[in-house]
Amino acid sequence: MSSCNCSSIHVHKPVETKVPVEAVEALFEKPFSDLMFEAQTVHRKSFDPNKVQLSTLLSIKTGGCPEDCGYCPQSKRHPNAVEEEPMLDLDAVLSAARAAKDAGATRFCMGAAWRGPKQRDLDPVIDMVREVKALGLETCCTLGMLREGQAEQLRDAGLDYYNHNIDTAPEFYGEIISTRDFEDRLDTLNKVRGAGINVCAGGIVGMGESRVQRAGLLAQLASLDPPPESVPINLLVQVEGTPLHGTEALDPVEFVRTIAVARILMPTSYVRLSAGRQQMSDAIQALCFLAGANSIFYGDKLLTTGNPEWERDQALFNKLGLTPA
Repeated sequence: MSSCNCSSIHVHKPVETKVPVEAVEALFEKPFSDLMFEAQTVHRKSFDPNKVQLSTLLSIKTGGCPEDCGYCPQSKRHPNAVEEEPMLDLDAVLSAARAAKDAGATRFCMGAAWRGPKQRDLDPVIDMVREVKALGLETCCTLGMLREGQAEQLRDAGLDYYNHNIDTAPEFYGEIISTRDFEDRLDTLNKVRGAGINVCAGGIVGMGESRVQRAGLLAQLASLDPPPESVPINLLVQVEGTPLHGTEALDPVEFVRTIAVARILMPTSYVRLSAGRQQMSDAIQALCFLAGANSIFYGDKLLTTGNPEWERDQALFNKLGLTPA
């Protein structure tokens, strides 16, 4: 895999989990048919297998991020980084939210390329949350690391979910990011949970990690107490100019296995097919739904990377007999 070329690689000790990594590995090792049957059986106990929750993600502040995440074109540290843009105004966000609702989305997610918001950044976001909530949509934000009291401000504005992915297993984390620690991720998730906001936390696979490290990622997520209500599983989208461009692609069946294991470990969580869907065939997406995925990002863009168009998703849903949750 391509190196992150970070100036100082952090060495992360494994974070103790209540779900043993070895047990998660054993799930990955199951024969594919057995794994899929178990995942679908677990899925049907908590969810309608023919319904999928639709979310739309809007970048409200794009580019210029000081972090060095090896997968992200919004980092100003990488060549060919996306151009920094000012924060969208409230009217633009509400227009996008109305369009998302009209297209069938039930949750509207707002993302900003920050290490973490300063108070002057957070104030307009609070207005956005309040107004989007008033449209009858669930609200979600991903704004980076939160300071003391910020989660409570978002909660009071009506925020339903806060997204903060842990990205990968702690022992692989320093290969991908050097500007923050794995523990920083857990600290923000604890702030969100403490404020009574639903947690949206997942990770990215296909970054050159081993199967053991994929198991470690899922063990960490399943060990959160309680597990996240929403678990986005992202497949690396390789963007030229980022350190991970050129990484060997993950086998599609291994990605389906990852979805199935996530479903078994977190039976009542929404498991979301997130980044990377544009590169997946209809057949692989169908297997992911069979494995227990029951949420997708709906729209033509995820922050700065492509996503299947609404028409393609609607055609796929029709083929599979799926309906929006």
